[in-house]
Amino acid sequence: MPMSAALPPLAITLPIAVGCVLLAAGRYLPRWAIDGLAMVGAVLGVALAALLMVATAHTRVITWLGGWQPRHGVTVGIVLVADRINSGAALLVAVLTAAALLFGWRYFEDVHAHYQALTLLFMAGMTGFALTGDLFDMFVFFELMGAAAYALAGLRIEEPESVQGGLSFGVVNSLGAYLCLMGIGLLYARTGQLGLAQIGAALAGKPADPLVLGGFALIATGWLVKAAAVPFHFWLADAHAVAPTPVCVLFSGVMAPLGVYGVGRVYWVIAHGVVADGAVRRMLLVLGVLTAVLGALMCFTQRHVKRLLAYSTIAHIGLFLIGLAALSPLGIAAAALYAAGHAGVKGALFLLTGILLSRHQTVDEFELYGRGTQHRFSGVLFVLGGLALAGLPPFGTGLGKALLEESGFGAGMTVLVIAVSAVTGAAVVRVGLRTYFGLGPRPSRESSAEETTGRQEQPEVEESLRRTPATMLAAVLLLLGGGLLVGVLPWVARSTGAAAVRFADQRGYLAQVLHGATSRLGDVPDTGWSAEGVALGLVSAALAAGLAALAVYARRLPGAVRIGARVVGRPVRPALISLHRLHSGHVGDYAAWLVVGAGAVAGLLALG
Repeated sequence: MPMSAALPPLAITLPIAVGCVLLAAGRYLPRWAIDGLAMVGAVLGVALAALLMVATAHTRVITWLGGWQPRHGVTVGIVLVADRINSGAALLVAVLTAAALLFGWRYFEDVHAHYQALTLLFMAGMTGFALTGDLFDMFVFFELMGAAAYALAGLRIEEPESVQGGLSFGVVNSLGAYLCLMGIGLLYARTGQLGLAQIGAALAGKPADPLVLGGFALIATGWLVKAAAVPFHFWLADAHAVAPTPVCVLFSGVMAPLGVYGVGRVYWVIAHGVVADGAVRRMLLVLGVLTAVLGALMCFTQRHVKRLLAYSTIAHIGLFLIGLAALSPLGIAAAALYAAGHAGVKGALFLLTGILLSRHQTVDEFELYGRGTQHRFSGVLFVLGGLALAGLPPFGTGLGKALLEESGFGAGMTVLVIAVSAVTGAAVVRVGLRTYFGLGPRPSRESSAEETTGRQEQPEVEESLRRTPATMLAAVLLLLGGGLLVGVLPWVARSTGAAAVRFADQRGYLAQVLHGATSRLGDVPDTGWSAEGVALGLVSAALAAGLAALAVYARRLPGAVRIGARVVGRPVRPALISLHRLHSGHVGDYAAWLVVGAGAVAGLLALG
């Protein structure tokens, strides 16, 4: 076996091994040893993923587990298939895990190694989901990822809200997994295969019959539940509200985007050329636009900061789906760069929110007014993160946004992307201006029945932080700097363009996995900065700053302006109240919406 072929299984098994050691020996080890061992496991994962990135620079790395190599294109073996896109996802998983563990070094007082072990198992599940070339193993790693995530979301079992959020998360995602398993069963019934390449080869050149179409629809539904696309999104904000803040970094930064990756991988290997491109594009576009718009509206109307950031993630998931809907290498590259930049920026914002919670025992934007004025450096980072979410050049979010605007959807989609980016960025900047700089009048602390304030949020440390530990600040700077480097380093954009071409090369994937043949790379799109992309990024960042300023100083606007705003907003307010009421927190409601969404996915695909 070539040395590079050993990297994918090592990247999966290493965190599992370290996590098992922690579970077995954690009660006997001092706290520094638990943190140190977990950190070593995460850093070694970063090194393995980085080596895999190097090995996949010009080809795929194929690993047949147990040595079950295909003969004449036929095999019963299980395969791991690494390319630049999914090895990049594995690297992102490892970096975010390392940052979460570094931040948690001084964050949790007494977790008995459970947090560290579960985080490493979560890392293994996400890495395996990204690297596997077997459809059933995608489901297996989906479940490993989910089991660890449910436990992390409900880590504070002494708090009813934590248990409820973890339960909603677990029930909705498990229902999505069962639908996905049904879809896998349908494709197995049609082809007798479970490997992605084997199924793709068996279906190649054949039109999609109802069995294949239904199987793809159910699998797509399962991955879209994990991605928190509308109307499968309800669980995500509840999970973020109760999960420990470092865990939110993984939920928002990589777990939800992996759902988008899953849809793209199954489409390009199995369904491309089988299910009509127009049907897939329509399904992704409809769900992407709805997800982006609803996420932006819910984000801007939140005062619970963790929920605000969670709804911002939902909005950006919609934008990633729009990039995937282009069904082109440029769209794939846009989504990949956008997701990488978003992971760094959003992770840093969540960690800064965790510092606020530990220092002030609240994540209510109104309660936090002016309480961070002694920590202006953190305030600068928070506001900068909000502007980066809006697409400020040269952050990776700005580059992904610019490429998304160039993906061929026209001026209308460009306006939508700018609006969604500006609104989500404005919400974050608004929190930063009020909390760290005390700008604008003090907001009223009154709340409506539909609002979740965050006043009752419990601190995650035993004693309030008087100063920010170096480990916490280092994790914030690592993630925010990473989001910046994605957009600054030219080779990142160039290599992502070539990786996107290989990701969309169905014939090359089948030939290399089943026959060991290599194929010539097609035309690589230009994925660098353009003058138009920079200009539109500056426009969306300026809009975000302007919207934030309007929100902060709304009560000081001239009387005529405020009266006009009330007149315009009067018919909108009932709709927003109804929208908030839909997010009821009742798992039965969420399950009902999941059924509706599954029917919508199938209907959009069946229209042909």
